[in-house]
Amino acid sequence: MADERKIPAHVAIIMDGNGRWAKKRGLPRTAGHAQGARTVEKILEDADHMGIRYLTVYAFSTENWSRPDSEVKSLMNLLRTYMKTSLAKCAKNNVRIRVIGDKSRLDDDLIRSIDNLERETAGNTGISFQIAINYGARDEIARAVRKGAEAVRAGELDPSDLTEEWISDHLDTAGLPDPDLLIRTGGEQRISNFLLWQLAYAELYYCDTAWPDFDKEDLEKAIDAFNRRERRYGGVIE
Repeated sequence: MADERKIPAHVAIIMDGNGRWAKKRGLPRTAGHAQGARTVEKILEDADHMGIRYLTVYAFSTENWSRPDSEVKSLMNLLRTYMKTSLAKCAKNNVRIRVIGDKSRLDDDLIRSIDNLERETAGNTGISFQIAINYGARDEIARAVRKGAEAVRAGELDPSDLTEEWISDHLDTAGLPDPDLLIRTGGEQRISNFLLWQLAYAELYYCDTAWPDFDKEDLEKAIDAFNRRERRYGGVIE
């Protein structure tokens, strides 16, 4: 029965297939990204209604800067629009937003919009929505390691203090539970430098549906698959 399913507390999504979706329809890649942005809003609502407490999406990776300038500009403008227009929706739906990744490379106006949205939604108690922008897991871990090295050099930490817990507390996702389920759309079966530390024991689910076409039914299928898994965490289930 649907109401007997275990709902993963934290779902992470690699939203792949926007460009191929557009190409298949004879549209520019930017059209795929625009439709993908609309899908994000709908899936966020669906996830909230289903009882998912944390949703993290991969919006723009550290590697995406190598894409054509026009596509990068389009993606950044989509992010600008979302940051500026989502405040009212977040207030209505009690959504808390957090952006993970290295914001230093982003334009100042986008950083200000992100800071404002995070500040204004910080008190919301509904679903927590994390957006990965200029994010790369190796970069994230390297930044945490540098913080630790600097603290040791300054005499603020002993090397023995650099535990797994310390590292987790100094990643971009500090304070969040690790994802229970990773979904990747678009048919590819890679993690692509996303949440490498946090996905250590996540269940991985891949589907052929391009992200712009991903809907509540696809999300339900992913959760059904999650429920068929036995999560051992390295142990044995009798």
